[in-house]
Amino acid sequence: MSQRKLSLLDRLIGEADTVLRTLSTRGNHATRPSPAEGHSESELSDEQRKHVAGLMRVNHTGEVCAQALYQGQALTAKLPDVRQEMQEAASEEVDHLVWCEQRLSELNSRPSTLNPAWYGLSFTIGAVAGVIGDKVSLGFVAATEERVCQHLRDHLKDLPEDDRKSRLILQTMLEDEQRHGENALQAGGADFPRPVKDAMSAVSQVMTKSSYWV
Repeated sequence: MSQRKLSLLDRLIGEADTVLRTLSTRGNHATRPSPAEGHSESELSDEQRKHVAGLMRVNHTGEVCAQALYQGQALTAKLPDVRQEMQEAASEEVDHLVWCEQRLSELNSRPSTLNPAWYGLSFTIGAVAGVIGDKVSLGFVAATEERVCQHLRDHLKDLPEDDRKSRLILQTMLEDEQRHGENALQAGGADFPRPVKDAMSAVSQVMTKSSYWV
């Protein structure tokens, strides 16, 4: 018997379940162990611990946004292979989400309370991009990953030198995000012009600055 094709309603129900798991920090499981697993905790001052927690909170919010973006795009993508590309990338982003949650817990901190708002905005942007067309949708992924990679590089420079656990997590995330962006372009994504990328950077700055504190 052939597999039943999912209706739009079926997919919406599935996405609703994913939303709840993403925002509740429950129900998601990483397919790969955290890169920090097995490494001892470094001795951080209270000030350093708060700073690292702020950075990891920003990265966690970035992964919430990535989940929402991919989910919105997969919902409206026109070509099955593009939809599959989005779903595979979203699966790896779940690993990042769980790793950041684990690290925040180790630092006695918590995710950003603004995550629901950022999720909603990212999901809407992703869905609209998918409606416009797969070339734009994939291009948006590539441009977004470019911004994410720059944030990760900046955070790697800003981490305390002794914080090996956070560094290993962010380095692995950077490698994955770079691959996601390259795959999106190779799949036919548009290379957005600089003004569009600059506008995206401005929006991401609002997200990073607010999530660091709240």
